[in-house]
Amino acid sequence: MPDALPPVLPTRTAPAVKRRRRLSPRLLGLLCIPLLAAAGGGWWWLHRGEVTTDDAYVAGDIAPISSRIEGDIEAILVADNATVTAGQPLIRLVDADWQARRDLAAAAVTEARAAHAALLAQEAQAQANLDAAAAAVPQAQAGRELAVAEAARFGSLAASGVGSRERAEQTRAAMHQADATLAAAHAGQAAAAAALPVLAAQTESALARIAQAEANLALAENNLAYTIIRAPFDGTVSNRAAQLGLHVKPGQGLISLTPPASRQWVVANFKETQLATLRAGQPVSVVLDVTGETLRGHLDSFAGATGALFSLLPPENATGNFTRIIQRLPVRIALDDSHAMLRPGLSATVTVNTDPAPAP
Repeated sequence: MPDALPPVLPTRTAPAVKRRRRLSPRLLGLLCIPLLAAAGGGWWWLHRGEVTTDDAYVAGDIAPISSRIEGDIEAILVADNATVTAGQPLIRLVDADWQARRDLAAAAVTEARAAHAALLAQEAQAQANLDAAAAAVPQAQAGRELAVAEAARFGSLAASGVGSRERAEQTRAAMHQADATLAAAHAGQAAAAAALPVLAAQTESALARIAQAEANLALAENNLAYTIIRAPFDGTVSNRAAQLGLHVKPGQGLISLTPPASRQWVVANFKETQLATLRAGQPVSVVLDVTGETLRGHLDSFAGATGALFSLLPPENATGNFTRIIQRLPVRIALDDSHAMLRPGLSATVTVNTDPAPAP
C-alpha cells in the first residue's frame, strides 16, 4: 500500500491588522484655520494698543573738540576711549609763545598805569598852580589900590607946590606897575585854569589806554589758558585725530567726546500711517539690539519735518514722474532707564503703548 498522507491539521489565520486612518491635508488645513485665527486674534488682543518700529537708534550730542588757538601739540593727556569728567585736561599745546605774549600784555598794562599816575600828578600840580594864581590876584589888586592912592596924594602935593614932582612921577610909575602886576595875576589865573581841562582829557585818555591794555592782557591770559584743551562735559573720548607734534590751527578737530548714558536718547522713525495714535508722554519700551534688554522710556517730542526733507537731496515731487512713498517722521524717545552699553548709533526696537492712561 502506498504510504498514507499525513493528516492536514487546521491552521489559525493571523488576526487582521487594523489600519489607522490618516487625516487628509485638506482636513488638516481646515482644522488649522481656527487655531491660527485664534492665535492671531490673541496676539492682536495683546498688542492692539501698541505701535512698533525697528527703525530706531540711540542718539546723543557728540562734541568735536577743537583748538581755539594755533600751536603745536606737546602732550596728549588721555587714552583712547577713556572716560573723562568736565574740565579734565585732554590735550596740551606748547605755550612758550603765548606766555611771552601774556608777559608783553602785562608790561603794557604797567606802562599805561604809570602814565596815568604821572598825569594825575600833573593835574594836581596844575590845580596847585591855579590856587597860587588865584591867590596872587587879590595881592596884586591890593598893591594897585595902594599905588593909585599914593599917586593921587603925591600928585596933589606936587601940584600945590608942597611935594616934589619927582616923587609924584615915581608914585605914578608905581601905579602903572601895579596895574601890570594885576593884569599878569589875572592872566596867570586864566592860564592855570585853562591847563586843567587839557590834563583832565589826557587823564581820561590814559584811563582808556589802561582799559585797552587790561583787555589785551585778559585776551592773552585766555589764549594762554587755551593751550590746555579741556573736556566740556562728562563723557568718553573717541575718534582721536591728534598726534604729538602736530601743528594745529583754530577750529581744527582733534578729538570727539560722546555723552554719558544719562544724556542719551532714542530716535525712532515711525511711518506716517503710525502717527495717528501717538502722543507725547506715552510710555515706551526700547529693546536694544546689542543686549536684547528692554529699557523704559516715554515719547518726548516729534520732529518738525520728515527725515527725507533733512537729507542731502530732499525729494522734489513737482518734477518727473511722481511715486508715492510712505514717509517716516523722527520721534524723540526719552529714556527713563539707563544702561552701561548705551552708545550713540546703536540700533533698537521701539514699542509705544498707545492705550489711554487709566483714570485716577
